[in-house]
Amino acid sequence: MSASQRILCGFLNPTLFHSSHSPKLPALILSHSLSIHRPISDPVMSNLQRRATNKEQKGKQQSKPNEQSPAMQSAAAEAVTNRFGGLTVAESSGQTYQVPSPSIQSGGVLQANQDPVQGQIAIWNPKSYATVSGSTAVEVENTPIDKAGVEIVGNGAEVAVADKSSAGLSKLFNSNALADFTVDNSTYSLAQIRATFYPKFENEKSDQEVRMRMIEMVSKGLATVEVSLKHSGSLFMYAGPEGGAYAKNSYGNIYTAVGVFVLGRMFHEAWGPAARKKQAEFNDFIERNRICISMELVTAVLGDHGQRPKEDYVVVTAVTELGNGKPKFYSTPDIIAFCRKWCLPTNHVWLFSTRKSVTSFFAAYDALCEEGTATPVCKALDEVADISVPFNKNKLQYASKGSKDHVKVQGEILEGLVARIVSHESSKHLEKVLRDFPHPPSEEANSDFGPSLREICAANRSDEKQQMKALLESVGTSFCPNYVDWFRNGSVGSHSRNADRSVLSNFLQAHPADFSTMKLQEMIRLMREKRFPAAFKCYHNFHKVDSISTDNLYFKMVIHVHSDSAFRRYQKEMRYNPGLWPLYRGFFVDLNLFKANKEKAAEIAKNNNANNVNGNSGTSGQEGLANEDANLMIKLKFLTYKLRTFLIRNGLPVLFKEGPSSYRAYYLRQMKIWGTSAGKQRELSKMLDEWAGHIRRKYGNKQLSSSIYLSEAEPFLEQYAKRSPENQALIGSSGDFVRAEDFLAIVEGGRDEEGDLEREQELAPSSLSPSVKDTVTRDEGLIVFFPGIPGCAKSALCKEILSAPGGFGDDRPVHSLMGDLIKGRYWPKVAAEHRRKPYSIILADKNAPNEEVWKQIEDMCRSTRASAVPVVPDSEVDGKVDSISVDQCILLSTGTDSNPFSLDALAVFMFRVLQRVNHPGNLDKASPNAGYVLLMFYHLYEGKSRKEFESELIERFGSLVMMPLLKSDSDFPTKQIIESPMPDSVKICLEEGINLYKLHTNRHGRLESTKGTYAKEWSKWEKQLRDILVDNADYLNSIQVPFESAVRQVLEQLKIIAKGDYLTPSTEKRKFGTIAFAAVSLPVTEVQGLLTDLAEKNPKVEAFLKDKNLEDSLKEAHVTLAHKRSHGVTAVASYGLFLNQQVPMDLTALLVSDKMAALEACPGSVDGERITSKNQWPHVTLWTAAGVAPKEANKLPELISEGKATRIEITPPITISGTLEFF
Repeated sequence: MSASQRILCGFLNPTLFHSSHSPKLPALILSHSLSIHRPISDPVMSNLQRRATNKEQKGKQQSKPNEQSPAMQSAAAEAVTNRFGGLTVAESSGQTYQVPSPSIQSGGVLQANQDPVQGQIAIWNPKSYATVSGSTAVEVENTPIDKAGVEIVGNGAEVAVADKSSAGLSKLFNSNALADFTVDNSTYSLAQIRATFYPKFENEKSDQEVRMRMIEMVSKGLATVEVSLKHSGSLFMYAGPEGGAYAKNSYGNIYTAVGVFVLGRMFHEAWGPAARKKQAEFNDFIERNRICISMELVTAVLGDHGQRPKEDYVVVTAVTELGNGKPKFYSTPDIIAFCRKWCLPTNHVWLFSTRKSVTSFFAAYDALCEEGTATPVCKALDEVADISVPFNKNKLQYASKGSKDHVKVQGEILEGLVARIVSHESSKHLEKVLRDFPHPPSEEANSDFGPSLREICAANRSDEKQQMKALLESVGTSFCPNYVDWFRNGSVGSHSRNADRSVLSNFLQAHPADFSTMKLQEMIRLMREKRFPAAFKCYHNFHKVDSISTDNLYFKMVIHVHSDSAFRRYQKEMRYNPGLWPLYRGFFVDLNLFKANKEKAAEIAKNNNANNVNGNSGTSGQEGLANEDANLMIKLKFLTYKLRTFLIRNGLPVLFKEGPSSYRAYYLRQMKIWGTSAGKQRELSKMLDEWAGHIRRKYGNKQLSSSIYLSEAEPFLEQYAKRSPENQALIGSSGDFVRAEDFLAIVEGGRDEEGDLEREQELAPSSLSPSVKDTVTRDEGLIVFFPGIPGCAKSALCKEILSAPGGFGDDRPVHSLMGDLIKGRYWPKVAAEHRRKPYSIILADKNAPNEEVWKQIEDMCRSTRASAVPVVPDSEVDGKVDSISVDQCILLSTGTDSNPFSLDALAVFMFRVLQRVNHPGNLDKASPNAGYVLLMFYHLYEGKSRKEFESELIERFGSLVMMPLLKSDSDFPTKQIIESPMPDSVKICLEEGINLYKLHTNRHGRLESTKGTYAKEWSKWEKQLRDILVDNADYLNSIQVPFESAVRQVLEQLKIIAKGDYLTPSTEKRKFGTIAFAAVSLPVTEVQGLLTDLAEKNPKVEAFLKDKNLEDSLKEAHVTLAHKRSHGVTAVASYGLFLNQQVPMDLTALLVSDKMAALEACPGSVDGERITSKNQWPHVTLWTAAGVAPKEANKLPELISEGKATRIEITPPITISGTLEFF
């Protein structure tokens, strides 16, 4: 049954739907309840009392026997009664009205968070869905919304907490429950994913390769390309009032409070008077079925992105069934079905299922990537897509029905598009969903929804807690029955208190209570073992405070990935171990540590065996696709967005702290990384220089806040755009400005727009232009540095460079700073030296092994107007040898999957170090721990493959010099490689050292190897290393490139860079730039040959060409098929189907006048399909007089009719084939 079918079935027959997923065994659970006392006016109180009486009478009338025994019914009733006793709503007079928590289900099966009542068996058997026996009655509050909000009252205007909850909190914080909890053979852990977003997949292929693979799969009928529009906001996840609300890596803060409020407001806008009822039904549905909704939260109160939205809203981007296994993500058609049922906004989606449509899509993006805004982009995609699911164009009364119109709710500035591969059946599935799930009928109009988000934030400006409190009060009890995630015990006290770090170790040591827990333990162990840049932050779960004991503890864990490199590395691990669960973005887990007796342990083992047999695989709607293809995705952003966010906003710290020259270097580097066209770079440079001067004059040295940067940037951009149409195209859109200072949310602690501690930076795509020269001018300095390992010969190289005659080929002085001779911090000394001699070349003779050092060098370059050049040992052998086994290919290694240096290189470095005598840094043969030190440096590079290592250096510094280390195939015969791989003794010794290093660092961190548990093992290994390297000296000497040759090659590369003749290596096959027109490019030599033949046969042609010198002046020849300005983006994009294919072109006549000449052309066919030109007169412009633009050649047919030009027929026509290209 598909997700959309389950959705429909669930609404038509909820009892049947729930029972079909009911577990066979009841679950052991904990109850939660925190009391909330709210003042309610007398009329409202009377209304509530009347409804309570009616509910009681109605319950008596509808009471029917069910399948439960009387004992079970009694036990369930007692549990529910006890539960309700802890949750009351108080009137100011002191009267109370009991409100059932929406998470409570009437029936005999308890949820996984309640204590077993008498008469029930307490066993662990969590399933995918919570269940009920019989249908669930949901009471809905029909009370009108109070515009002023509701004030929380109690002791000191705080939330009053019931005695039971207070006792639980006291037990949690005043006792030492966690410290007293010991892990033994009876200890179990239960982990359930509570909220998550899609895994972050990094394509191993370049963007161009991903495009080509997508086109190939669509052409073969294997897949469809799905494109969604990216609204610019923050990730927000919601799993119900009990499940919680989450930002990307945090919860219980202003971001989640805003998210809950906006989501609740969506129901009011969509459902009108029925909103309260639908809110309750919605929350009941996702709680029972363990569903998490992921959304883009778009609001003007949480800080600036590319444009302040006109409205505050959410767009659903993912729906996930968490169940009790691997999360299952709904396909896009199922998301649309889900959202249409609940009237929630969805993304604008396009499907491209044919080769013509998908090639046209990529061409349309390339034509719009530097100037595109929402209106032309959506229009172009609507025209080329096979299926489009846009915003609801019908004039409905409620704005949130259907998709959100980006232009109406956010504005014209569009962040980008996301294209991904989906099943070929997606088109049929989507068409069926659109038929089966039409837009719900609009409800009675009612625009009185109470105070808006901006009004509430504006009225509560004292601090973040006050704003959260006001928002949560206003959203109502369906979405927020209590405030424990925000205020711990329901009061406005501090945020959730961190749990002890031992929680994680206890979790990993305990027996897994189910299959999901086992897989999560496996994931976390791997990430810790491999030292992935991630944190596993544990917090007390305040929803469970009533149920904690010394043998039963509850926590929430946030898996916070600090760097995208972790996702890349984890993907590689998944290729080696396909059974690993994915590493998700926005990853939150509920943890339970408990003790189990023998009976319970046996039941757990039985359930685990059943789960393992049944499997716990989740899918993401990509059935039928290979893993590497199922994850193909490409993000396509627009320059009009990036100039605001990455060039203006993210450049503010550089501009204010380091000055305009450093800011200029910053934005030029960004544009080069993006592959921005030369014309746009010139235009943007002019605009950004003017912006820098404007904002510095206005603010002086006080930096403009990035959260409100648009308050200054938008007025500036609006005025700049008014000067010319070119400026308007550059800016994209301006003049529709929203002032946010009065209602901006108060964010404490310097968090970014998604609650993290630091702002997420733009990932530099691997798309460097191969045509850009990195010139180190004579009035700038140069820093040569070495991302290497001791023994890479950097000091010897520096000495040779210093003594080389002529230096770098210019008059700049060259001097070296040897790290081993510098006392104190090294890199600040280099910066000081460069400020003292700004035009010199400094050889930074010290290993620069990690991103922290590289960042210092980048900052140094910006502050001193210097350029930096990394010199790295080339640890890979150049050639490849076929038919060699893996074991025989050690010498051919290009490093490992997670380290840029191969074992061969490491062996050579160690061999060199152990031959040193009297080294200034005391790292030589006399050093007792030399091997350990080299392993330490080797592991500083851990986490990057050779390709990633080199690409990052190129992207940071624009150049890379390779110092040859190992001989290539041409120097090292293939026969010798096969017969003489790395000796086993060397290989085994290095592997033993690496394993010992991991054991040592896991236990002692950076403690010296001569100390700690493994000191004896280190001493033994160091001696063994020396003996083995000496025994294999001949081999280690034979594989090295002669030092003189290495010095010569490095000097040649450095001189090329210093002269400005260096071409930046491309980490991608082709640069993406904006497209202006489509044309067939003809071979110039063939065109010139045609003209020569015509001149020989026709005296008029000969006379005309006599003084035109076309042999030198005709550099290119093309037939324009369509131009973006004249014919539109879609017209240009339509030729994407024939890109790079040969098109025959019949040349039928030569037309000449006194100012221009052109060949008349008639395009032929490709694969049986005729190529038609959008130009009224297809032609090849040959020549124009001085001051005449080439486009004027379009007027030649008109001049013929006026007798001002001559037409010379070519009989028979000459056919020349050319390549269809975009320009």
